[in-house]
Amino acid sequence: MNITSGKIPKAQKAVIYGVEGIGKTTFASQFPDPVFIDTENSTNYLDVKRYDKPSSWTMLLNEVDDMKLNRPGKTLVIDTIDWAEDLCKQHLCASNNWKAIDSSDYGIRYVALGNEMGKLLDKLSEVINVGINVVITAHAWLRKKEEPDEIGSYDRYELKLEKKSAPIVKEWADMVLFANYKTYVMETKSGKKKGQGGERVMYTTHRPTWDAKNRLGLDDELPFDYKQIASAFTQATTGGQQQTLPVQPAPQLEQPPLPPETPTQPAQPAPDETETNDDQEIHINNTIPQGLADLMKIQNVSEDELMQIIYQGGFMPQNTPLENVPADLFEHITANWDAALNLLNTKVRNQK
Repeated sequence: MNITSGKIPKAQKAVIYGVEGIGKTTFASQFPDPVFIDTENSTNYLDVKRYDKPSSWTMLLNEVDDMKLNRPGKTLVIDTIDWAEDLCKQHLCASNNWKAIDSSDYGIRYVALGNEMGKLLDKLSEVINVGINVVITAHAWLRKKEEPDEIGSYDRYELKLEKKSAPIVKEWADMVLFANYKTYVMETKSGKKKGQGGERVMYTTHRPTWDAKNRLGLDDELPFDYKQIASAFTQATTGGQQQTLPVQPAPQLEQPPLPPETPTQPAQPAPDETETNDDQEIHINNTIPQGLADLMKIQNVSEDELMQIIYQGGFMPQNTPLENVPADLFEHITANWDAALNLLNTKVRNQK
């Protein structure tokens, strides 16, 4: 048994949520070498690296996997988690033929949502394990909090997530920062009260009226400025990368740096891939929903191969035209994309 002592530097897991327009995305863009998964096009005005906007839950998970494998930056930013949750809801509805995520069936749909969101957090933890920070942004909303004692009910700010999703996101994070405008109530000469101020601040510890926490010993209230926490993330990222190097089971992932690998792999297949992508962009019919079309482009699946998945899977008779494929079947294939790819590789491409 090995016993160690002292602090262990590692990549950080941060959740930043706040009221609309406070500057969450701009704040996240100041983390070390960020790469965004932008679910709501909020980075259009920023000069940052970003993946294509995910049009499906499967595409979002694939982008997280790519960040872990290829490491194009030092910080992965999910902006925002509540819009990502919407993709998750769409995925579950398509997979289970549900009309909505609600309390039907004794709340089993909310449980399924929490479990699926947990899969995303597990993948983000894998990103952390290779020395990459993860920052999650979220909108805030006010919810009524009921207390059983004499306090009664009051409003509090919470993550704009469903009740099964919000707790696991907060538990997963090393820090949860709540950003808001600080206002002061002033009484005028006439006796009327009005709010003044408007300074942007972030709260780092829990209060009855908001959720927040940190493990860095931060002050309870700080200016909403990345410089206030920058040192923790710079040190953590450096330390995290140094620790992951010795424990990698496959040293070839670390010793040949990624930039040299990138040209060697595309060197041979690059022409074919370019042709394939061009073909796909020309031949992907507008009938195919955007979410499925994006997954097809990523995996180089042609329109003809999609129809073979439909035929071989027994969904539609042979020679059924694309225009006759129902929309709910496209949604089903999108929600079960991994299974569709497996069928394609084992029963279609292997037969060629």
